[in-house]
Amino acid sequence: MKALDLGNSRVFSTVIKLTIPAMVAQFINVLYSIVDRMYVGNIPEIGGKALAGLGVCAPIATLISSFAFLIGLGGAPLFAMSLGENNQEGAKKILSNAFLALIGLAAVVTALTLSLLRPLLMTFGASEETYGYARTYLMIYAAGSVFSIVGTGLNQYIIAQGYSGIGMATTVIGAIANIALDPLFIFVFGMDVAGAAIATVISQFLSFAFVIVFLRLKSTKVRLTLGGYSFKIIGKTVKLGISPFLITATDSAIIIVSNAVLQRYGGAEGDMWITVSTVVQAFMSLITYPMLGISTGSQPVISYNYGAKNFALIKKAEKIILSMCLIFTTLMFCLSFVISEPFTALFTKDAQIIKESVRGIRVFMIGIIPLSFAYAFVDGLTALGQPQYAISISFGRKLVVYLGSLLLLPAFFGVRAAFYAEPIADIVAAIVSTTIFLIAYPKIKRKRERAQGNLL
Repeated sequence: MKALDLGNSRVFSTVIKLTIPAMVAQFINVLYSIVDRMYVGNIPEIGGKALAGLGVCAPIATLISSFAFLIGLGGAPLFAMSLGENNQEGAKKILSNAFLALIGLAAVVTALTLSLLRPLLMTFGASEETYGYARTYLMIYAAGSVFSIVGTGLNQYIIAQGYSGIGMATTVIGAIANIALDPLFIFVFGMDVAGAAIATVISQFLSFAFVIVFLRLKSTKVRLTLGGYSFKIIGKTVKLGISPFLITATDSAIIIVSNAVLQRYGGAEGDMWITVSTVVQAFMSLITYPMLGISTGSQPVISYNYGAKNFALIKKAEKIILSMCLIFTTLMFCLSFVISEPFTALFTKDAQIIKESVRGIRVFMIGIIPLSFAYAFVDGLTALGQPQYAISISFGRKLVVYLGSLLLLPAFFGVRAAFYAEPIADIVAAIVSTTIFLIAYPKIKRKRERAQGNLL
């Protein structure tokens, strides 16, 4: 319950106390997503097709939840900057406007998804054999997506106040509930794919309820209140949130396009290749989500000290964040050679899927260490209130390099070549993000040092 002092000169300790809970939360978040797929893949008789159907749903579900980042990771840096300026009233207004925006977004996203179920699923990789499973899961998930969007979005404002442990607890509550409820609904109640979706929605509701209760406590530093709504504040929030939203949304969109490419070039084995991609992406998420915990979890200390004009601490924090990302990705790169096969075997007993999944994981690992630079610097620029740079890097990485490679490589080299799009995009992004950060940071520093008054 004790909030961290984000302006503490012992920046290493502050960053560690922010990032470790965020990493753990993201790892657990990935774990219960993997558990969903693992249970579904082991449903008797229909496991393979059901897992392929879930693989089609997974990026769409992630795309839905990414709207939380538009407001959560967009407003949280502004929120922390206001706290750094000792502008408590400004921080309270940002939080109340974020709540309103999240509710509105959730309503629109839910309505659009439910009205476009079949075209969404059939366009982005479902076959006639997998459509039924995909439709069942996505319909239930979308109906309860308000809990995911609002809960995840508001949780960023808990972390931005320095309550890193509470932020982690929000995710842990949902993860434990989902892991416990999955086998109950899927196997005991015999609800198959529908059971997995219902367990997920219930888990997200529990996390949502925990967030709302905490933000309403009298002991919370900045409480959630109603009123003080401003289109100007919402506009600034959305502007800053475009980058993290696009990173997550384009990740989802690319997986959706990837499923369509695999279905096309995989021929009669299209569903099998989507299953392989689902397993490979699940392993990749074991690395990228905890790394996202490092880069976004540490944003409050950067934003707070940007508001306070303490650039010495920002420089130290950014070095620590990059070092943590590099250490983590190097460790996971080494572990991938040992654990990729047993990991894959959790999802299926099909020898061909296991073989191709292991191969795909090793291809993805080619660019994983350089990707550390992109995560550290893109989220660092967002924390400094500079979405224009972060958006350019994100668009370039996913929509130009990745998408271009994904569409071209299989056309010339066959379906397996599609997996090389990931390391190519990761390496290019590392080079571009490092260059842009080194050029832009001195300009950002000089502009802030000259600025007068509050950022709002």
